[in-house]
Amino acid sequence: MNSACTVRPDEVEWTAVRAQGAGGQNVNKVSNAVHLRFDVRASSLPDDVRQRLLACRDQRISDDGVVVIKAQTHRSLERNRADAMARLQALVDAAATPPRERRATKPTLASVQRRLQRKSLHARLKAARGKVSPEG
Repeated sequence: MNSACTVRPDEVEWTAVRAQGAGGQNVNKVSNAVHLRFDVRASSLPDDVRQRLLACRDQRISDDGVVVIKAQTHRSLERNRADAMARLQALVDAAATPPRERRATKPTLASVQRRLQRKSLHARLKAARGKVSPEG
């Protein structure tokens, strides 16, 4: 993992909220879920990683360039914080690897010939479907 693409904890804003779902009385009393907010534009990530992250079509990234992650799977606040941070780091790691450059390829001569054979066969089949003349 590249150290330049590690998310710094001081750039992350945390908010403790109450979790949803089952959990008995504990879920009503304790704020164990975590909202993580990470401003991509104001971060110290390298420019290319930042641009790829902003261009990413992920529903967790708002139009303002803020990543919002809610973690509520665990019962403890610390584990939810660690889970949210791991998910953010995975998102940044995915953006840190540049996409592979596509190389145009040429179809083989045999595949071109097969395609043309199928095409002419299909054309003859369709031509045979023409209207029947009354002369017969």
